[in-house]
Amino acid sequence: MTSVQKARRQVRLSRSLGIALTPKAVKHFEKRPYPPGEHGRTARRKESDYAVRLREKQRLRAQYGLREKQMTSTYAEAKKESGLTGEAFVELLEMRLDALVLRAGFARTILQARQSVLHRHILVDGKIVDRPSFRVKPGQTIQVKPKAVTLEPYMAAAAGAHRDVLPQVPEYLDVTLEKLSARLVRRPKRAEVPVTCDVQLVVEYYAR
Repeated sequence: MTSVQKARRQVRLSRSLGIALTPKAVKHFEKRPYPPGEHGRTARRKESDYAVRLREKQRLRAQYGLREKQMTSTYAEAKKESGLTGEAFVELLEMRLDALVLRAGFARTILQARQSVLHRHILVDGKIVDRPSFRVKPGQTIQVKPKAVTLEPYMAAAAGAHRDVLPQVPEYLDVTLEKLSARLVRRPKRAEVPVTCDVQLVVEYYAR
């Protein structure tokens, strides 16, 4: 799949789920704020409870760009934690390395953040980590490795080029953007995580 095809797929998915998943999708979504297809402009018929829960789960999954197997395994972990399962679910997803690379502003989209990790451009406490699912612990530092900082995408990131399309850096991250370095200060709290999702509906979906 080419980059153009991937971009179009993300735009179509954004319209289907009712949220803009990428900066490029924002413009398209503003022009056509309705689902794709010939019946996209018509009012949706009343959905079943299952359909509503499924769509909410799909929205969360799309914002992290995950496979269903990754979602179910993280949900299983969240169920074992104390407190609300839905909140723990989002908090665990947010501590993934690729998610924090995006939140820190080192990448423009979650897919770009994942590629940065897979291409071995990201260090955790000074060591290369090439697993996007790696769970960063509070106190650990993530940064772009020195040999990669001169690549154009990272030079743009260090100059703040992505700040206009990304949410404000959350308080659980201490970012030094010009050095492409960030430290996870503490575990994220659900209310701080910049994802659009009714987590209770997601929990109900998996608990069915």
